Amino acid sequence: MARANSVNGKTATQSSPTQSVTKNAPNDSARENVAKVTTAAKTTPAVSNAKSAKTTKTAKTTKTAKTTAPAPKSVKGNAAVAKGKGSKLEVPGSMASPLRIFQIYYEAWQRDLLDPSFATIDNSQLKSELEEFLILERLAKSDYVKGAKLWGALSWRFAERTGMKSADWVAAIQADRGKDVYYCDPAPLNEALFHNLWMQGEMAHPNFLAVCAAFFKATKLPTEMMSAIVPGEQYASANYFVGTPKFWSLYLPWVAGLLKLANKNMPPKERDLMHAKASEGPHKGMSLTPFIVERLFPIFMRTVGKELSYKKIALPALDAQLNVHLRLLREAKNLAYSSKSAWLGALWVSYRNLYLIQTNGKDWAAKNLRRITPPEIQFAQ
Repeated sequence: MARANSVNGKTATQSSPTQSVTKNAPNDSARENVAKVTTAAKTTPAVSNAKSAKTTKTAKTTKTAKTTAPAPKSVKGNAAVAKGKGSKLEVPGSMASPLRIFQIYYEAWQRDLLDPSFATIDNSQLKSELEEFLILERLAKSDYVKGAKLWGALSWRFAERTGMKSADWVAAIQADRGKDVYYCDPAPLNEALFHNLWMQGEMAHPNFLAVCAAFFKATKLPTEMMSAIVPGEQYASANYFVGTPKFWSLYLPWVAGLLKLANKNMPPKERDLMHAKASEGPHKGMSLTPFIVERLFPIFMRTVGKELSYKKIALPALDAQLNVHLRLLREAKNLAYSSKSAWLGALWVSYRNLYLIQTNGKDWAAKNLRRITPPEIQFAQ
């Protein structure tokens, strides 16, 4: 939902699919410099103004987390956004704004990459297995979001991964006011190549589906969601959410409750695998837990959050990078879902398999296609 990225590191040309698939997960293209995951310190994350942070980028990072966070300064800048219903939204980093968006960073050098219109959160002293989810929980209980009508916390790689600036994000919200949650998917090619994000995760993490099956059973989640075809609209990852207090008051406790149930009811073997830290690769030092959490949003919106209104924000810059085959695959899968046609679903699977065979080779396909292809065509209800 924290690091969704591409399944193809680079997209193929328009004439033919020739690039290979890299094994990355929705939030997985690059770890956000969290080399070691430790038990979270019992402190509030430090929040500050991105613009003022730049002026002090040479200052040494404090070694001890403060027990109370410094009051963030309001962001100054052009607050104009696209026209839409209601009054114009202010710059999202202002603590006086009804819209408050924060950016999380882990290392001092990342501060230079932050959008100056967002408020910043220094997470260098608050490392946890849960990654950004812990920050969201703490923000929800803090004064930083008190009185806000919409708020969210994005990663320091927001601009890189979405191709958007803060003004673009605010304009998209302004253009369709009144939703309970706004979100995006920074890996649109996953929508073309996988039945759902659970299947996609099998390509990025050892034992992923086996652990997820135990997680679903322990928490009584609908297991069919692990193999069902879902439309692109339901792909959301990397925790790129901006929501109302109502959304956060439902979503955060729901996820926390699932984690508690999973730790209590999962078989010891699968529970240990869920918490085991990867010893190598792009996710070294990280467990499977945050990658399970970031895929739960679509299930939440179908269950506890089914009465909430939502808006998926388009990412034109990323959509433009999709080659013709990926665009057609995404369209074909969405059409199969909307018509609930098993025949169209089977055609999409066949086209998808041919694409992956050509881009990755027969040896890769022989090893992996069966792992990511459920035996039956079924659609998420």
